[in-house]
Amino acid sequence: MMDILYTGPVLADRESPMTRSETSPSRAQHPSPTQKPNTCCFCWCCCCSCSCLTVRSEDDKRGRRKAQETKLEPFPCEPCPKPTIEEIKQWAQSFDKLMKNPAGRNKFREFLRTEYSEENMLFWLACEDLKKEINKSAIEEKTRLIYEDYISILSPKEVSLDSRVREVINRRLQDPTPHIFEDAQLQIYTLMHRDSYPRFLNSSVYRSLVQGGSRSSSES
Repeated sequence: MMDILYTGPVLADRESPMTRSETSPSRAQHPSPTQKPNTCCFCWCCCCSCSCLTVRSEDDKRGRRKAQETKLEPFPCEPCPKPTIEEIKQWAQSFDKLMKNPAGRNKFREFLRTEYSEENMLFWLACEDLKKEINKSAIEEKTRLIYEDYISILSPKEVSLDSRVREVINRRLQDPTPHIFEDAQLQIYTLMHRDSYPRFLNSSVYRSLVQGGSRSSSES
């Protein structure tokens, strides 16, 4: 009796789509074009330039500054007479007029404290104080304290400065002068002018000053 051999097409065992996707080398080894690679990595570099280590946002930095103390003695509010309504209204004419007036600086500093950015004014005042110093050892000591408090990236009171200004300061640290922070002071002054000053004029701090001054002048 002869054996009958089947010569038709051989049907392969069917695999489920799940099985094929798990065993297919091309699919297992290569991500789909639309799938973004995981950018997180364990960096061994000490520059911390990995994209996973995001620089703290300004709001986050302000939040962490709440209860932080500086190495410098905090500047007390400047003694000054109560501002007149004319002076208060002049503060809205220009930022220079506000900053040249001791009462204006006090009120502006009070507003900056509510935004957790008082360090900008404190740094500006510290630079003004340093400019008046003539003793070399005092200049070196105040320079060191200002740097540690407001320039160092390790300080919770660090002010926002660009790399060019930081490089200038670092070059001058070996032989500091009363004007070592002049470029940095100008940059922070400009920042307060453009960023904080418009909000100050629209704040309840300034509006209450105008309303209180107007009432006082009308009663007198």
